[in-house]
Amino acid sequence: MKRSYVPAVGACLIAMASAAMAQAPQQAPAPDPSQGAMPAQPQPAANVSDDQLRKFVSAAQKVAMISQEYTPRLNSATDAASQQQVHKEADDKMVDAVHREGLTVDEFNGIGQAVEQNPSLAQRARDMAK
Repeated sequence: MKRSYVPAVGACLIAMASAAMAQAPQQAPAPDPSQGAMPAQPQPAANVSDDQLRKFVSAAQKVAMISQEYTPRLNSATDAASQQQVHKEADDKMVDAVHREGLTVDEFNGIGQAVEQNPSLAQRARDMAK
């Protein structure tokens, strides 16, 4: 039986992409209690190679674009079922974007957490994003 963790993954991806790209200060969306418990947070990556960081930055940029694309649709959804469908579509696209860059969701989230906690790593990510 396949466990559904995609909505929680999407929230993590959005938060990580926002932090990594050093866009205008944003707060990660609050977890939706109806989505169930959040999975355990991945541990920050101890040593992030330039190749891993490049993959992360590229994936984070794609995730941010997907988030921008789906936010208006999510906000205009008229009922919970519509919101859930839009959320699932966005989450699926975000997960796919991360995988296409050669990272797992756990790797992406771990690097994102390391970027948040390590100012020099965050600067490297910003430099790569330029």
